[in-house]
This record gives sequence, structure tokens and C-alpha cells, in this order.
Amino acid sequence: MMQFRPCIDIHNGMVRQIVGGSLKDEGDQADTNFTSEQDACFYAKLYQKDGLRGGHVIMLNAGTSKYFEETKRQALEALQVYPRGLQIGGGITADNAKEYIDAGASHVIVTSYVFQQGEIKWECLKKLRETVGKEHLVLDLSCRKKGNSYVVVTDRWQTFTNVEVTVELFKELYEYCDEFLVHGVDVEGKASGVELALVELLAKCDGIPITYAGGIGSLEDLDSFRRAGKGRLHFTIGSALDLFGGTIPYEIVKNL
Repeated sequence: MMQFRPCIDIHNGMVRQIVGGSLKDEGDQADTNFTSEQDACFYAKLYQKDGLRGGHVIMLNAGTSKYFEETKRQALEALQVYPRGLQIGGGITADNAKEYIDAGASHVIVTSYVFQQGEIKWECLKKLRETVGKEHLVLDLSCRKKGNSYVVVTDRWQTFTNVEVTVELFKELYEYCDEFLVHGVDVEGKASGVELALVELLAKCDGIPITYAGGIGSLEDLDSFRRAGKGRLHFTIGSALDLFGGTIPYEIVKNL
């Protein structure tokens, strides 16, 4: 059943909404739609008050960034404010995953550690499952269009892998994780409509929990998403939500 999953994206030590395809590690650059005057804890408390679970905190800076420690500090504080209510992603590996679970995350969200040199590193995936358990692991299969296919991208959406997003891929990986997060990166942060072909593909993974993010810019877009996803997919709204400078009322979607 379709549910709203909230988000807290942190970039350069601030809660922000960015255009997904614009993110670059060099110079910590990104095209920014919104920078909040509030910190991550403000949003964590709000989501807890409203009983919203399964939201994701994403640390958008590389570990080598001068902003990473501040970004991480805010993320950890949000987890402590709403223990077991939020998931966290951004630079997660088998070596640090338990730190975030111990800090209060319900799940860790992982892409780049599992997808290396363009391929799935099964030994890394198995190690993650052994470290935190299948029940605490979300795999991020965020993707971009390449030819007629959608291909998983890594390194904060900057690097194409050789892994095509298919129903068979979800079924295979579901043996190792509790659910999936999928950003339609080409439309992420643009609030210009969802990747309907991608949503239709995801809807074929019936019985597998998937949260989709990217391009929902209006309540009409949300209706299109519901139809294309057959009511089976969860969703995130970022830049288009009035909490983050947009026009879609949070008070409406929080009850969906």
C-alpha cells in the first residue's frame, strides 16, 4: 500500500534540496533548490510527531569533503531525536554501518559500497548483511536513463554502473535486504513530473517494498504516480513540498 516517506537531505552541513544530476564532489557543488533555516533535528522531530516512519536521511557530501563532519553530525543528531524512525545513507560500508544502527537508524541505505567498478560486489553485500542483518539494510538502486534502459548510478549519482534495473535484479537482491530506495536521478529535484516508465517497471516488483523519489511536482503528478505504480510503491517528495519551498502541502501528503 502506497505511503509517504519523508526525507532529510544534508549537503555542506545544511538541510537542502538539490537537483540530483547536478551533484559534484569537486568543490562540493550542486544546483540548489532550497536551503533550510532549520537543522536536521527540526525535521526529525516533525516526522516523529506526525508518526511518519521509513523516511531517509541522506548525507550528500563525500567523506573527503571539508563539510562531511558537519553533515554527519546533523545526521546523527536526527537519528537520536527519532530513534528507529529514520533510515540513513551516504558513504555507508560494512565497516561503519553498525555505528549508524547503534546511533538510532532503523536501516542503513547503501549503493556505492555494493556497486564497485561497475558491477555488484556480492562479497560486500554479504558482509553488510552479516554485519547489520537483512532487516536493517536498504539497497539504493537510484538510476539514470541510458539508451532504452535504466542503469544504476553510484558515487552520489555521478558514475554509471553496468547494472541494468530489471525486475529480476530486484528479486535477486531482495534476498539480502529489507527494502529498496530508487531515485529517478534524471528528474530528481526538478519537480517536473515522474519517470513514468521507471515507475511502471518498479510496480512489476509486486510484494517487494520500494520507495520512489524524483519529479513529483504537484498533486496531479502524485495521482499519475499512484496510477503508474498501481498503489504498490511508497514515495518521497523533496523540492516540491512546502516544507522545502515548494507548493505541495505537507499536511495533505503526510496522511497518504
